[in-house]
Amino acid sequence: MADLLWNKTFALEQTGGDEELLEELLILFTDSSASDLELLRQAIAADDAAGVVRAAHSLKGASASLGIEGIRQVSMLMESDGRDNSVTVARENITTLAELLDQLKNLT
Repeated sequence: MADLLWNKTFALEQTGGDEELLEELLILFTDSSASDLELLRQAIAADDAAGVVRAAHSLKGASASLGIEGIRQVSMLMESDGRDNSVTVARENITTLAELLDQLKNLT
């Protein structure tokens, strides 16, 4: 199983130490990431590299802003490969990404 690598200290710095705000942001991220995960699955099924880039980019940015390095790393790899007009990395890592998102859900 992949490691979430969540830097909670970094995330709290982004919210000025406001734990309630951080919790709200994590809930928003888990909701939006479910949509992005579904978009990734659809893009993979359709061999749509541009769709992979869009969904992976969204996940990468949001996870980076919350210090969720494991999700950021996988998303970055998917986005980069998609920019090379490929869905191979996304196809190979979609299960890992889903597992990481599930780990995050269990934290909130």
